[in-house]
Amino acid sequence: MSGKPELKGRAARLARLFPTGRAQAARMPFVLLVVLLLGGGLIGLLVLNSALSEGAFKLDDLQRETKSLTDEEQALQRDIDAYSAPEALQRRARELGMVPGGDPAFLERDGTVKGVPSAAPGTWQSAAYTPLVLAPEAMPNGPAPTPGR
Repeated sequence: MSGKPELKGRAARLARLFPTGRAQAARMPFVLLVVLLLGGGLIGLLVLNSALSEGAFKLDDLQRETKSLTDEEQALQRDIDAYSAPEALQRRARELGMVPGGDPAFLERDGTVKGVPSAAPGTWQSAAYTPLVLAPEAMPNGPAPTPGR
């Protein structure tokens, strides 16, 4: 007989579930592996969560920049529309000294002229006419000196 008492019934079944001695030593690498896997998983989740948060901040910044650029584009489009309006074009043409054209004449395919051309009405042909905007070479004092030369 050995120094261990023999167990019967329920105690014997429980004793078989929890082996002693070498069996506990064999469990140590498994427990260590499970702890390492759980720790690695937690660290991986932390890194993934940080990357997702960083991506969310970048997305927010890009959306804000997109909104700003869209607003700027719409303002520029409104400016283009204002400059392209017929009234604005007519006003700017008059400021430049332009006048509405006369009646045009058209050439047919056979070379005949269709219509009677006429000169544009206005005072642009008079000697007193001076355009409002002059090229630098046409200025009375010559071209303005450029800075840095």
